[in-house]
Amino acid sequence: QVQLVESGGGLVQAGGSLRLSCAAPRSITGIKAMGWYRQAPGKQRELVAAMASNGNPIYGDSIKGRFTISRNRAYDTTFLQMDNLKPEDTAVYYCKIVSPWREFWGQGIQVAVSS
Repeated sequence: QVQLVESGGGLVQAGGSLRLSCAAPRSITGIKAMGWYRQAPGKQRELVAAMASNGNPIYGDSIKGRFTISRNRAYDTTFLQMDNLKPEDTAVYYCKIVSPWREFWGQGIQVAVSS
């Protein structure tokens, strides 16, 4: 079974920072894109940030410049730097990796921001 390794979640006060990481197993080759989605209670899953093969990032409208996505191609790892966190950022964050043959999703990591 393919398992994406996610880390970096937790509880933080408003205004604080967290850095999420997601590493693809070595068995996943030819990665086209990596990204992050989140889902808060009672809300639909939404795009947070993603980066395709061209290296250009895209961000969800709710981010407003506070988050930064990066990618380490050598280790097939994506990072999400989250700064100036707000209570509305509280959600389960899911890593997504796109290969030429299928999509892979992480099981989700909890991010909680207190006011």
